[in-house]
Amino acid sequence: MATPENYLPYVEIEPSASATATVIWMHGLGADGHDFEPIVPHLAIPKTVPIRFIFPHAPSIPVTINNGTVMPAWYDILNLNFEHSANEVQLRASAEAVGLLIEREVERGIDSQRIIIVGFSQGGAVGYELALTYPLRLGGLIAISTYFATQNSIAATSTNQNLPILICHGQHDPMVPEIHGQTSHRRLLEMGYAVEYRTYPVQHNVDMREVAEIGAWITERLLKS
Repeated sequence: MATPENYLPYVEIEPSASATATVIWMHGLGADGHDFEPIVPHLAIPKTVPIRFIFPHAPSIPVTINNGTVMPAWYDILNLNFEHSANEVQLRASAEAVGLLIEREVERGIDSQRIIIVGFSQGGAVGYELALTYPLRLGGLIAISTYFATQNSIAATSTNQNLPILICHGQHDPMVPEIHGQTSHRRLLEMGYAVEYRTYPVQHNVDMREVAEIGAWITERLLKS
């Protein structure tokens, strides 16, 4: 069992009633757990589906692609070749660290099948690794404006082979071009996953329609579980 000092720091938002589900949401490069905190009310989750939101903070490390500048990052990025640029050792270490937060939620009484992983950009790459290798059945994965960095090396578990997955990507994304979302989608289909793929007329960000659809997707998954 992990002790408090082993957990990543995080922002936590509790529902008005006792939580029966948890969403763990990972930010992108250079941001922190506060980045997506303001969108929670806009997800329009019904009060009948009380969700605890956890927004972990990535550690601050030097990032090669940004001239070695120290900033919050889930892993080092070496170049713009997204499929071959991630420090996979650091990426997997981040997935394990977020996995401890899942473990803690289960200890707090949340069924693992009612835990949904969400990740934006770098956080989404960690989300793929975490959700597809996690030993307990999870409730779903949402990958936003991201790429499947470990698609050629992942040791996916059969436990989450039928995991509901939603990929969202901006059609005009200059930082992680949409082709990377399409490639991730295609690779997941090849691996036998059932994946929904949606695009939005935005750049490397989310718009209110996307937020609303993410909220509806989360709600639908939890009402079914």
